[in-house]
Amino acid sequence: MKTLETLSTIAGKYFAIWVIIIAVIAFMAPTPFLGLGGYITILLGVVMFGMGLTLKPVDFKIVLTKPLPVFIGVGAQFVIMPLVAFALAHLLKLPPELAAGLVLLGCVPGGTASNVMVYLAKGNLALSVAMTSLSTLLAPVVTPLLLLILAGQWLPVDPVLMFKSIVQVIIIPIVLGLAVQYFFPKAVEKSVSVVPLISVLAILIIVSAVTAANASNVASSGLIVFIAVFLHNGFGLLLGYLTAVMLGLNENDRRAISIEVGMQNSGLGVALATAHFSPLAALPSVWGAIWHNISGPILATIWSKKPIVDENDDTDVLQANVLSPAGKIQE
Repeated sequence: MKTLETLSTIAGKYFAIWVIIIAVIAFMAPTPFLGLGGYITILLGVVMFGMGLTLKPVDFKIVLTKPLPVFIGVGAQFVIMPLVAFALAHLLKLPPELAAGLVLLGCVPGGTASNVMVYLAKGNLALSVAMTSLSTLLAPVVTPLLLLILAGQWLPVDPVLMFKSIVQVIIIPIVLGLAVQYFFPKAVEKSVSVVPLISVLAILIIVSAVTAANASNVASSGLIVFIAVFLHNGFGLLLGYLTAVMLGLNENDRRAISIEVGMQNSGLGVALATAHFSPLAALPSVWGAIWHNISGPILATIWSKKPIVDENDDTDVLQANVLSPAGKIQE
C-alpha cells in the first residue's frame, strides 16, 4: 500500500509532465492507442467517482456562511469562459469543429486540480472547493444550454442528450462515490490515498486516445489550437481576478476566483466533444489538459511568494480534504 501511495503522490505532483509525455508518444505512434477511444466516458466516470469519495459536508459550508463570493465566482466562470471562447473562435477564424470544441472547453465546469493551485497560491481554499463542487453540479443544465446558444452555429447541439451524458458521466459517479464514502468510511479512508494514481492513469488514457485519433490534425492545426487555449486560459485568469477586484472581494477570494475561472475540467470537455461532436472537436480540451496544468502551477508559485495578511480561516479547515485524492489531478 505504501508503494501505491508513493506512486500516487508522484503521479499527482508531476501530472502535467505525464500528460505531455503520453501526448507526444500517442502523436508519434498513434496506432496502439486508437482502440482506447471507446473507454473515454467510463474513464472520466472513474475520475468523478474519485471526487465523490473525497467530498465532505464542510466543502459546502461557505455556500451557506459566505455565499456571495461563491455565486460571483461561479457566475463569472459560466459567463467569462464561454464568451471568451466564442470571441476567440471568431477572431482566430477556427474551423467549425475546433470552434465548437473551444466553446465546449469554455462551458464545462472547473476542474479540481484548481483546488490545489489555489492552496499553493495562498488563496481562499474553501471558496475554490465550493466553486468547483457547485459548478460541477450545475453543469448538466448550464453546459448544454450555453453550448446550444454559443456553439450551435458551428455544429448541431442536442441539449437533452448532452444533459443525460453529463448526468451519467459526472453526477451518477459522484453520487456513487458519496454513497460508498457514507456506507464504508473505514474502507474509503484506507484506500483513498491511491485514488490520485487511478485518476491520473484514467486521464492519461483519455489524452492518449484523443491525441492518437487526432495525430494528423495536431500536425496541421495544433499550433492555432494551442494559441486559442493559451489565450482562453490567460483571459480567464485575468478577467476572473478583475471581476473579483471590481466587486470588492479580498485578495484571498481574488486568487481563488481567478484560478477557478481560468482552469476548466478539460477531461469532461474531451469526453463530451468525442461523444457529441468529433475527435477533432476534443483537441482544444486535450491542449487544455496540458496547458492548464502548466499555467496553474506557474501562477500559484508567483502568488505563493506574496503572502496575504488576512488569511481566510476556512483555508486551514479544508487543507487536508482538498489535497487528498481526486483534488490533485481531476483537470
